[in-house]
Amino acid sequence: MKAHVTVHSVPVRQLAAVRREVTIGKIGTAWREALDKVWAALRSQPGLHAGGHNVFLYHHGAGRDAPMQVDFGVEVTRSFDAMGEVHATQTPAGNVALAVHVGPYDRIGDTHLAIHRWASDSGRTFAGISWEIYGDPTPDPGKLETTVAYLLA
Repeated sequence: MKAHVTVHSVPVRQLAAVRREVTIGKIGTAWREALDKVWAALRSQPGLHAGGHNVFLYHHGAGRDAPMQVDFGVEVTRSFDAMGEVHATQTPAGNVALAVHVGPYDRIGDTHLAIHRWASDSGRTFAGISWEIYGDPTPDPGKLETTVAYLLA
């Protein structure tokens, strides 16, 4: 399925997150340990989590294969004081190139590439930050939905 890219103005999303420095190829092995720490911290803070989704916030490095800082997080209701490695952060507000990936997570790279092609074709540039918002879990990997957003410069 070809990703449909649109431009949207988006608000800030508050996150509880653990930051790791990883390359694109290592995201699949880094996220679980980080999110386990976030969820453990959220269980100790009633009311901080109110049904928000997992969000991976990417602070892009110098090149596609360069290590980058990634905040593996969960949407929360407000900012808070750090709980060990779990810190408060947020996605930026602004104009983003956005596409919804439908299907297994191991194919999400196709949606990222579609957004990069769109930017190249339309003469747009990115501001060095992107994020993925993971939808509700489903037993059918073909129906998983993940929103991919790139902050526009």
